[in-house]
Amino acid sequence: MGQKIIVITLFVFLLTSCASRKEVVYFQDTGNFETLVSTNRSVSKFKVDDLVSIHVSSLNPEASMPFNLFRGSGMASGMRSEPVDYLVDEAGEIDFPVIGKLKIEGLSPEDLRILLRNRLAEYLKDPIINIRLQNFTITVLGEVNRPGTYPVNGEQISILEALGFAGDLTIRGVRDNVLVIRDFNGTKVYTRVDLTSKKLVDAPVYYLTQNDVVYVEPNKSGITSSSLDQRASIAISIASVLITSTVILITRQ
Repeated sequence: MGQKIIVITLFVFLLTSCASRKEVVYFQDTGNFETLVSTNRSVSKFKVDDLVSIHVSSLNPEASMPFNLFRGSGMASGMRSEPVDYLVDEAGEIDFPVIGKLKIEGLSPEDLRILLRNRLAEYLKDPIINIRLQNFTITVLGEVNRPGTYPVNGEQISILEALGFAGDLTIRGVRDNVLVIRDFNGTKVYTRVDLTSKKLVDAPVYYLTQNDVVYVEPNKSGITSSSLDQRASIAISIASVLITSTVILITRQ
């Protein structure tokens, strides 16, 4: 029985390890030296629970100081002061020094920069405002080599870069039906994309936003081999019990 299981397992492995070019290659419909101009652009917008870093500076450092919050007591206590980030609350607002509540949900970093520049005009001349999303992460699951959640250092990331973080798809990953799950304040939006087509770069989810989830489903061979592995494990366990019982009976006689 054990030999039969091994033979079947090897047969399925050989069968599932064979994949055609159509199932594996990305951007199959592109030609040599083909130029594709995409108008697709990524504009990240702030959401509830985002952690935002905002630093304000100007030609007058003392005038700018009240608009920057720091954690720690500085040199007096021997502790190094660290800037405090702003959490977007359930109302989509942050509590900014001096100015008070600011509604930033749905705004892009540039929108927020303009808003702050206008609100700070009566306090500072030509302020310089640096804005950064601190908890920008994406999650890649399914048939990839390194599934997990990855931090994003810049302001944008494409789905190809995200898959690169995860070590690319396995040979058993379905490339023409990759799912991107996007959350809009509790509303989930599901979009599927085809990695084998050059039209991928024009997809609305080609550029990912914070907390997006990318899921790569297994192909038929992946599902079959997974089912076989489970059945083989059960069969081997049963065979092991039977063999052990037989040995015990023989030794008792």
